[in-house]
Amino acid sequence: MDAELFYVLVGAISVAAFARWRGWPAPLLVTVVALAASFLPFVPELEIDGHVLLNLVLPPLLYSAALDVSFVGFKRSLPQIRRLGIWLVLITALVVGLVAWWIFPSLTLPGALLLGAIVAPPDAVSAAAIGRKLGLPRRVMTVLSGESLINDATSLTLYRVFAAIVAGATLTVWDGIWQFVVAVVVGVAVGLVFGILLHQLRVRISDPVVIGTFGLLVPFGAYAIAEHLGGSGVLAVVAMGLYVGYNAPRTDYTTRQQEAPLWLSADFLLESFVFAYIGLQLPRVISDVGSESVGEILMLAGVVLVVVLVVRPAYIYPAHAWAMWMQRIRLRRWERSLASGDWERRERLEQKRSERFAAKHPERAEAARQRRRPTVEEVQARFTEPELSWKDNAVISWAGMRGVVTLATALAAADLAELDDEASHAIVVVAFAVTVGTLLLQGLTLPALIRVLGIASDVDEEQDAAELAAVRARTRQAGEEFIEHKRAVWEEKYGTADLAVFDRFAKRMTKVEKDTDQAQETEDSVARPTYEDLVALSKGWLHVRREILLQERDAGNLDEELMRELITAMDAEELALDTRGATRPQSRA
Repeated sequence: MDAELFYVLVGAISVAAFARWRGWPAPLLVTVVALAASFLPFVPELEIDGHVLLNLVLPPLLYSAALDVSFVGFKRSLPQIRRLGIWLVLITALVVGLVAWWIFPSLTLPGALLLGAIVAPPDAVSAAAIGRKLGLPRRVMTVLSGESLINDATSLTLYRVFAAIVAGATLTVWDGIWQFVVAVVVGVAVGLVFGILLHQLRVRISDPVVIGTFGLLVPFGAYAIAEHLGGSGVLAVVAMGLYVGYNAPRTDYTTRQQEAPLWLSADFLLESFVFAYIGLQLPRVISDVGSESVGEILMLAGVVLVVVLVVRPAYIYPAHAWAMWMQRIRLRRWERSLASGDWERRERLEQKRSERFAAKHPERAEAARQRRRPTVEEVQARFTEPELSWKDNAVISWAGMRGVVTLATALAAADLAELDDEASHAIVVVAFAVTVGTLLLQGLTLPALIRVLGIASDVDEEQDAAELAAVRARTRQAGEEFIEHKRAVWEEKYGTADLAVFDRFAKRMTKVEKDTDQAQETEDSVARPTYEDLVALSKGWLHVRREILLQERDAGNLDEELMRELITAMDAEELALDTRGATRPQSRA
């Protein structure tokens, strides 16, 4: 690694650390400081190939973001995410392309559409940092995070199509659609394969160091293989991250305990570098502007920035209104179906199929009987989206800051041999202006907009409190049933003499006290419960409570982010058990 790159990393991390200490959005401060530092003579000018930058930065950042996204929330908000992550990117690319072609004809139409694809995808890193700090509702954060996971795939697919046209290939609209379909199908398939394999490793290997190392490497492999097969590397990494994150509660707690700080550190390092890299490109941009068409290029950059800012809200509000209208139509059809008895008839038919299946496959009959049928409310929820108010849509409309994908693809496009110097300079300048302009303009004013609109997570807190009370009751009941069952087993194994030890320990355990290593020791020669037996009892009790959390999450009764907080608390309890157990000799209770 060159010393210059090391200096930039240290400087970026230092500025980001200061921003975190002050409670400021780190991406914005790092960008501003890098912009100012780029004029200093001793600050190096980084030149990294755009493709290399994307291949090194995108996989870990996307994978880490996907791990943290609630799959249940992502699935519920998928219609909104799809509208923003696919259709908004397409419309933005088209509008920007036509406007750029009109202002700067030397770009040619394919080159202008290439520029549109480059500046189309927002980056939610800055918006997410601001939203978390100011307590944006979870429904808004889910949409913003989900959009950022898939819009890069749409943008990069468009980039490949228009770059091929610029290079001289002859492609029709259907060819472009086919490329997009292949990118989605292959990307998601590769991601799921990698996700399943990684999850199986996480389940079967209890060494968190090995699992953490695999977790760092696998996103790069999924991204590279998907791209090699013609798919979307972005979607491959996102699909893998969503699968692994959704199944993370089923892995060993030591993996989860080590994984969280590992990825937080990786995100902190990469995001600091990315925004520092964006700011340090200013000298190159200034040199590119120094051409004969400086006036046209600067006007093009300003107009494209305005178009990018305007297109987003101009699309979001009509698209939301259209979606709500279609939702009301679907709900009315569902209500008519329910009133006519069609739904009950389909349910009875499905029940008869299950009974026939159970009769043919007795070994799977119990699992078929335990499979819960969806309620009317759950079926109806499939037709509805999480409700977003006009205030929510205002925040989403203004959270369109661009990031590293825009700048990296612009630098890669500038190297296309088929683009003349003037066109390549224009693409780099416009991409830089849009990236920095949206980061500073929207990033600096978004907190004020959130405060003025009065958007807060009060509803989330009330819902979390209700869900928490309900799930605590269920876990308490499951824990008590587990203890009753184990008490009978212990009585049969150790006799009634040691039930007092069991009862005392169980009482302390249900109060989540941390003095489990104070069980009395005896010297009787008969079979007596050991300290390890008490630890196993505690772990079994934790396991039962985790299973209840998973059941409530899968049933839609418990928000996934709230479930993860509860799982983390249980992991800490289990870590405390193992830590105390490691300092004790094998002993009797």
